[in-house]
Order: sequence, then C-alpha cells, then structure tokens
Amino acid sequence: MNLREIVRPIDNEMKDFKIKLRTSISSRNSLIDTVVSYILKRKGKQIRPIFVFLTAGLNGKISDSTYRAAILIEILHTATLIHDDVVDDSNYRRGYFSINALWKSKYSVLIGDYLLSRGLELSVQSNDFKFLGILSNAVKQMSEGEITQLKKSKSLDIDEDTYFKIIKEKTASLFSSCCMMGAISSNASEEKIKLMKKFGLLVGNAFQIRDDLFGYLSFDTGKPSLNDFKQGKITLPLIHSLSKVSSSTKKKIIKNLKNYRSIDEIIEFVKENKGIEYSEKIMIDMTEKAYSILNKFPDSKYKKSLYDLLDYTIKRDI
Repeated sequence: MNLREIVRPIDNEMKDFKIKLRTSISSRNSLIDTVVSYILKRKGKQIRPIFVFLTAGLNGKISDSTYRAAILIEILHTATLIHDDVVDDSNYRRGYFSINALWKSKYSVLIGDYLLSRGLELSVQSNDFKFLGILSNAVKQMSEGEITQLKKSKSLDIDEDTYFKIIKEKTASLFSSCCMMGAISSNASEEKIKLMKKFGLLVGNAFQIRDDLFGYLSFDTGKPSLNDFKQGKITLPLIHSLSKVSSSTKKKIIKNLKNYRSIDEIIEFVKENKGIEYSEKIMIDMTEKAYSILNKFPDSKYKKSLYDLLDYTIKRDI
C-alpha cells in the first residue's frame, strides 16, 4: 500500500493543512517569503503531520486544535532540518539543493530561527501551552541527541545503549510529540495520551533504524547512500557487527570509517556479521509493540491507516 492510499481518510484535512501551513509561515520580508516558498514546493511526505491527524482521529475528533498541532510540528521539523544541513554542511535535501546550498549558512540559521519563533508565536496566540510544553521538551531532547551524536562521530566510540539514547532524543522524541499532541487535540484522557507517547517513541525509533539501514541496503539497489559514512556516524548495524569481532578487526574497521575509505568493505563486514538482520529484528519488534498499543483502541479508519502507516514506515525505500 502506498502513502496516498494510507492517508485517504484524512485527504481533506491534509489539503487544508498545507494551505494553513503556508499562511502560518509567510512573511512580509521578501527574502524570507522566497525561502518559505522554496521550502513548501519541495516538502517531503509530511509523515509527522499525518501522525498528528491520524492519532487525533483515533482518540476522538479532528479539531482546529489538531491543525495547530500539525502546523507546529511541521514548523519545528522544518527548522531543525535547515539547521541540520548547516551543521552537516549538506548541499542537498531530498534530491534538491538545500537552503544551506542556495542561501548559505548565515541565512539558513536565521531562516531556521524565524520558523522556530513563528511556532512559538502561534502557540502563544492560540493559548496552546500544552503543545508549547511538549515541543519545548522535544527541541531540548533533539538538540541533546544531535550534540551527543556529533561528539561520538569524532571519537567513533559508541555502544548500543548510547545509540538508542541518541535516536530516542533526536528522532523518536518528535514522533512522540506528534502522537501526544494529536491525542490532546481530540481531548483524549491522560491514560490515552500516555499510550500515544509510548506509541510515538516506538514508531520514531523504528523509523530511525530504517533510515540507518539505507546506507547498507541501498548498495544492493545500485544507489548507495553514503551520507552517514561521510559524517562518520556509527549506527546499529555496524555497532552490532563490531561487538562480534576481535579488537584488531574493530580498530581496522573504525580506521577505515574515520578516513572514509573501503566503504564497500565496511558494508560487506556488516552483512557478514548479521548487522542488518539484527537491526531489522529490533525494528520489527518495536513495530509489533506499537501494533499492540493500537489494539487497545476500537476499530476505525484511523486505526487501519495507522496500522498501514507503521508497515510503510519500516518498508519504505527512502
């Protein structure tokens, strides 16, 4: 099932969301508005707002508050991506030139700041203080996760516990915020909000593991994704593989990664030591736990779409 079929129950809401998002982040400053237009024309799948709308429907009714939650999430996510491209000195985002490539780092940082400030302003204007609290915590965690990963990419010293702490903070925290805010927007009980928090963490972790597998799986398709290797990121497939070999072999692999050489040998090493299978198993286990949370809710079109969206998350190609 493709994403278009999955989101059919919220087709109208997503169309309205895109219009409201454009209105929310437009500016009288011509340069800002030019950059905003560029961003919106090249938006990705908008998975996170989709989770907001579907979890709102799962827990009750989609409301004006749901739209505000989805807009805040997307603003925050977009701002962090812009800042990430500056940190990573990346010139591309989803196959297009990044803001960093076209407008350089100073403007990129300021555009990211503008979006963050717009999100804060919208929250205050609508008295969405619950949303503001959740998002503030998410931003803090995402920053801490990125800093930890940046530090570890220098020393190339990371174990599984550290890896899971990083992905929980830098990725899963925002997915958790999506699901909590969706539930809150439909006036769900505290018990259901807690379930959605746990659900979002599981989804976010599985999502990131899938992302981390792309560098290894993409070689089989002839379209290698080398970004993690270039940045010296050690992810779960490699962490598991390194734990199974001698100290000398580990040092050799780490040295190759640090110097960005023999990448094909590193990928073969991971395959030989079952790093991909191990990571996929953990990803699937997390997804099964997320399914079990959904099973606590009555059947609905939103529940069905969330089931399918989970399946899509761990099987997507990019």
